[in-house]
Amino acid sequence: MAYTLEIGSAAPDFEVKATDGRAYRLSDFADTPYLVVFFTCNHCPYVTGSDEVTRLTVDRFKDKGFAFIGINSNSENTHPADSFDHMVRRMETHVFPWIYARDKSQDAARAYGALKTPHFYVFDGLRRLVYTGRGVDSPRDSSRMSVNDLERALEEIATGRQVSKPVTNPIGCNIKWEGQDAHWMPPEACDLV
Repeated sequence: MAYTLEIGSAAPDFEVKATDGRAYRLSDFADTPYLVVFFTCNHCPYVTGSDEVTRLTVDRFKDKGFAFIGINSNSENTHPADSFDHMVRRMETHVFPWIYARDKSQDAARAYGALKTPHFYVFDGLRRLVYTGRGVDSPRDSSRMSVNDLERALEEIATGRQVSKPVTNPIGCNIKWEGQDAHWMPPEACDLV
């Protein structure tokens, strides 16, 4: 069995508290044709370096049947900047156009097999995985970006085409696991920062 979700896998359920004060589950997106779940955080330079590119992609596709939820699963004990309070402040400052939610238990990250921040998962109307991996090829410095894999995949989906490159390698920092779980990560998912 693969560590991370494979193409065609069903979207695992989750229960996460968002910065808007609501708790979200997979069923809250039942009326949306497509769902993008991505694992993100407050501090990772690969996240902060590509947030504005992600914003442009979300703004382009949110009215084309796509819902977006960013989930922060990082341990605040490992990285205090990833606490829920810091998430609320970050959302107030940046007003991102996606739901930003906290996976304090890290259950969602385990269920999805999130490897990095950021790591994107795109699901079709049946909530089957059709794309997983990176957003762009240079997330730490988006000025050097030459490929936007997420946008390409969403464009193909929106126009009724099959995703031409359904799997890419996410580029970023490891999920920061709580306690002993830090040793649970596979060795190929080495930390980049």
